[in-house]
Amino acid sequence: MSEAEIADGRDRALANKLATTALRRHGQIDFILSELLERGIPKKSGTFEAVLRLSIAQLVYLPDLGAHSAVHLAVEAIKRDRKAGHLTGLMNAALRRAQSHAARYWSLPESLLLPADASRRWSSTYGESAVTRFTEALIAGAPLDLTLKDPTPERIEALGATPLIADSVRLAERDRPVEALSGYAEGEWWVQDAASAVPARLMGLKPGAHVLDLCAAPGGKTAQLVKAGYRVTALDADPARVRRLQANLDRLDYKAEIVTADAGTYSPPALFEGVLLDAPCSATGTFRRHPEVLWHRTARDVAGRANLQRGFLTNAFRCLKPGGTLVYCVCSLEPEEGEAQVAWALDTLSGLELAPIGVEEILGLEAGITPEGFVRLHPGIDPAGVAGGMDGFFVARLRRR
Repeated sequence: MSEAEIADGRDRALANKLATTALRRHGQIDFILSELLERGIPKKSGTFEAVLRLSIAQLVYLPDLGAHSAVHLAVEAIKRDRKAGHLTGLMNAALRRAQSHAARYWSLPESLLLPADASRRWSSTYGESAVTRFTEALIAGAPLDLTLKDPTPERIEALGATPLIADSVRLAERDRPVEALSGYAEGEWWVQDAASAVPARLMGLKPGAHVLDLCAAPGGKTAQLVKAGYRVTALDADPARVRRLQANLDRLDYKAEIVTADAGTYSPPALFEGVLLDAPCSATGTFRRHPEVLWHRTARDVAGRANLQRGFLTNAFRCLKPGGTLVYCVCSLEPEEGEAQVAWALDTLSGLELAPIGVEEILGLEAGITPEGFVRLHPGIDPAGVAGGMDGFFVARLRRR
């Protein structure tokens, strides 16, 4: 049963809390399972592992929900699964043992939260102290960041938000759905992580310039470009995502030309003064809100995305007027999808040059500027010193001579 199939809102919230906790604590739960099940997860055991992980999350990390209910509901759940029903004894024994060791399991080292290869890689790239912040950010999750049409003190106060940088604000806590927040129905803001809001601000063109937003859905960056006064063409290949993009712009009362096409092959009737390419990537920078990416991304996945990005970069360059600006970004922590891609583009695409980003362009995020003039953000950086971190993002600005 999916979360959407759960009728009661409180039950949906509980299901989401259990699943999210199990995903955030996945590495620690792996260690716990290795102690509880000497022979590992039984083969062809249906929902056994999923139910066991959720139940351990409740027993160890959400004890206020009740230990008895965790054990009872787990056993009842697998009884209804013909592939797992014969394992009720094993489930009961494993959870009883987990309950007796709950205090020790609660204190497992946070280093277990990240895959070992990712921890080594990111320690080398960002430093061990940053990786410590990564684990803290993983457990804490992501606060809600918004981009405001008009960041007036009155609007910020009505939301109960804290200003970040430019027109981004943060809600550390909220007690209602996004749609019920002040100003949503009136189209006064849109949801956008503070890191994701950086690339569109770096286009640096005059109002009225024609800008192409490649891979545009769900439309946060498109909205920023429209707000900046550009004439915007927003492109995405997925019809469902295009419909979502259009709906979001409609709510904001923003207008843009919408194109459904492949970003790698799109041939425009006229070249653009600016192109923003938020390329498909491994999305490892989004682990605060999507912890599963930590365990689902392999070196092969990153390499495959890198090849796709090069095709998109090549076509973005083809769509750009001489003298035009190309902003390239990915929500990835992997240099292969960021710095290495820019090096490849500068070496391969004749006439493309780097347009370094200055500290004064992203005041409040000075720690994210690299010596080369790139922006490299990660969950260990607090925007404008406001606690909560931000997504991992790489941004480079290029220009066609």
